Amino acid sequence: MLKISVRTRSALALTAIAVSAAFLTACAPMEPNLVKVGRSDLQLPPGDWERIDQGADALFNVMPDDVSHDLPMRTQAVGLRGPQSEMLAVIVVQTNATNDPRDSTLWSHTCPDQKGVQVDDFAKGSPIRIDCLRFKRRADNEEFLTKNRPVLEKWVKQHNAVPLAPYSHVSYRYATAEGGYLLVEALVDQRLLRPKTVGTDQFLSAGKPAQEWLDNFVQAAKNSVAMLDGRFVVPPFPVPLPQ
Repeated sequence: MLKISVRTRSALALTAIAVSAAFLTACAPMEPNLVKVGRSDLQLPPGDWERIDQGADALFNVMPDDVSHDLPMRTQAVGLRGPQSEMLAVIVVQTNATNDPRDSTLWSHTCPDQKGVQVDDFAKGSPIRIDCLRFKRRADNEEFLTKNRPVLEKWVKQHNAVPLAPYSHVSYRYATAEGGYLLVEALVDQRLLRPKTVGTDQFLSAGKPAQEWLDNFVQAAKNSVAMLDGRFVVPPFPVPLPQ
């Protein structure tokens, strides 16, 4: 009978593991296309996405001043097209240009309440960090964008990127005392957030999918700031894309 030593058995086991790993790697699905935004990689859910514009770079004045005096940012926008090439959603991401470490940063932005807007200040008014979600379910009426986000409104109109009405506006800002920053805004066709309803019970619970999506959206943004590659995995919309 052929005898195999313990050392030989260990070597064979390691070889088998390596071969299995290589096989699994070869059979694994390819890495999805990522959109580079400064220090971050934007990973989008399934759909017909396109880069709209690289947007203008920005320099944030931060306190206290350091050697550079400013915090360089990068911006990128993407759009989701529907079956008739109509715009269903636009996402704009702005974040740090690099992962370069910096001294403690104080932020002057706040997260004030606003009538008719869902506002969640997860930072509880902290002066050293930002954690602010704002959600307007109907952003296509009452001149909401004109009054609150005129630059965004002008930009989407210039690029023919206004989603079909009715659409919602989502804004989430997250910043750390170490200078990490992420702003993500989205204009989303409500058909992707709110299912069709029949009857009172369905109508009353129709907002739950959007709220769950917002929770996942916020968590993905927070994870992005904490990760070395800044991977921001945008969660799929709760309602299937219109056919």
